[in-house]
Amino acid sequence: MPALMPRVWTAAEVQALPDDPSHRYECVDGELLVSPTPRLAHQGAVSALGFLLESLARPAGIGTVFVAPSEWVLDPRTLVQPDLYVVPLTDGRRPRTYEERTDALLFVEILSPSTARFDRVVKRGRYQQAGIEYWIVDLDSRLVERWLPHDERPSIHADRLEWQPAGAASAFVIDLEPFFTEVLGPA
Repeated sequence: MPALMPRVWTAAEVQALPDDPSHRYECVDGELLVSPTPRLAHQGAVSALGFLLESLARPAGIGTVFVAPSEWVLDPRTLVQPDLYVVPLTDGRRPRTYEERTDALLFVEILSPSTARFDRVVKRGRYQQAGIEYWIVDLDSRLVERWLPHDERPSIHADRLEWQPAGAASAFVIDLEPFFTEVLGPA
């Protein structure tokens, strides 16, 4: 019996799917990725980290933060919705349309048991190929895996993370212990 070839999805086909508030649909290199609604701690982490990054990048004139659901089409067969991402400002303000966004400064995924393979393998490789810095926030381990585009291994951060995006005069320092305590409570 011949093997069935897996269906190759396009970004346009994923965009045409009916709205489904209980799932997130993405595709990476034609592979359809379906994720369930995130747990509350995940959403708390997205909010807290988004607020923190916005408070660093926006006043410095470096960029602004967007959170999912907000899609990013990397190519005709890759549509992703990072949990949050940072993009440069457009004429000193937040981009108002997808077309106004320029290259991303940072993509961030908050790790969930149901998305670990997608985040650590499928998306990571694609984000690196696109030249985008990528953080995986592991709530269970209370750490951040930082992947730069050409890294073979991540740098692991449990206490603090220094981030110096393009255009920043100096590195932004993120103390991770208060972040994880806010999201999860004391260790």
